[in-house]
Amino acid sequence: MRAVAAVVGALAATTVGLAPNAAADDVQSKQWYLAPMQAEKMWKVSTGKGVKVAVIDSGVNANTSSLKGQVLADEVPKSVAYRATDDYVGHGTTMAELIAGTGAGGGLKGLAPGAKIVPYRSVFDGFKGGADEKRKTPDTTDEIRAASDTDVKIINMSFGAEGPSSTEKAAIEYAASKGKLLIAAVGNDGRKTGDTIGYPAAYSYVVGIASADKSLTVSKFSSSGNYVDLSAPGQGFPGWCDATFRSYCDNVNGTSSAAAIASGAAALIWSAHPDWTVNQVTRSLIDTAGRTWAKNDPSRYAGYGFIRPRLVLENPNYDAGPAHVDPLAKYNDGDLLAKAGSSPSSSPSTSASTPSQAPEKGSSGGTSAAGSSADSSNDNNTLWIALGAAAAVVVIGGAGVAVMRARRAR
Repeated sequence: MRAVAAVVGALAATTVGLAPNAAADDVQSKQWYLAPMQAEKMWKVSTGKGVKVAVIDSGVNANTSSLKGQVLADEVPKSVAYRATDDYVGHGTTMAELIAGTGAGGGLKGLAPGAKIVPYRSVFDGFKGGADEKRKTPDTTDEIRAASDTDVKIINMSFGAEGPSSTEKAAIEYAASKGKLLIAAVGNDGRKTGDTIGYPAAYSYVVGIASADKSLTVSKFSSSGNYVDLSAPGQGFPGWCDATFRSYCDNVNGTSSAAAIASGAAALIWSAHPDWTVNQVTRSLIDTAGRTWAKNDPSRYAGYGFIRPRLVLENPNYDAGPAHVDPLAKYNDGDLLAKAGSSPSSSPSTSASTPSQAPEKGSSGGTSAAGSSADSSNDNNTLWIALGAAAAVVVIGGAGVAVMRARRAR
């Protein structure tokens, strides 16, 4: 199991938000992205109904006003079900609400309020249990594999570490072989000099999500690199920041939130097109993303651009391309996604359970960011959320793009 790391940024909010029983407009009006993304219009076509999203995080409190009836705790495999609905920092609950919250009782409104959450609790920063509690709490690798053997369609991973793990990578490849859409936060190290690669976002078959603010500018804290695939809202709205669940905190920012909202967008699309494969859902997100640069030259900061699921939903005849062709095949190791789209296996295959020898998405020449192709000794597990301010790094939906560089050159 990976060791617990210090939290990224301060989780103790400096600005207290509104109580969850306040008028819904008080909290939801701060979810600035709902209006420009035309959420109300999208919900007339799809709410995410029928789609289950696994949230691997600090646990999910199923009793918040916004999540009552939304959390399928009884569908967590028994091998990894330990205290799945006991959230020790509020992070996992925030992610769940941003994905599938109903907004009831003045709570956060999820982008896919008709979707359901399957909660998984692991050890991340903020974990306060002792050695025995830590031993009983499942490892993320086991949870990824367990979720892969269920009927969840999307696995949201709003956490990360700087170094890769061969066992975690094998679990990712197994999930990909089962046709799961793997979405992860890219990390909050944007203020550091040079690129800081975050895993699991940097693994092949994982869609890495960067954070954008209200001006549709990539957040200054959002990590950059050749493993960034898309960007989504991740700054300037409330969230839970402790385990008391008494009130939301303002400006609980991070690529964690961006990943959750991207998962919600994918749920909307998959619900509207239940026969699509993971390849088609991923391709539709990429093809409709807002950008001012060429599609074949994705940005190190925003990837293929800002998610716009509305463009898929408003066209009942939308063509998502071939079902069994991986839209990110040139960046992924082999064709696990393509194989999964045509004939997902019911048990681990050799290719899915054995780490690939090809270079990682976020590395070159087969060497990880830590300078080794072996497991990193820097086994941090950090929930990607922080309190930070915006800066103009890449303008996604505005006048142009600043600081563009080549991406994923091998």
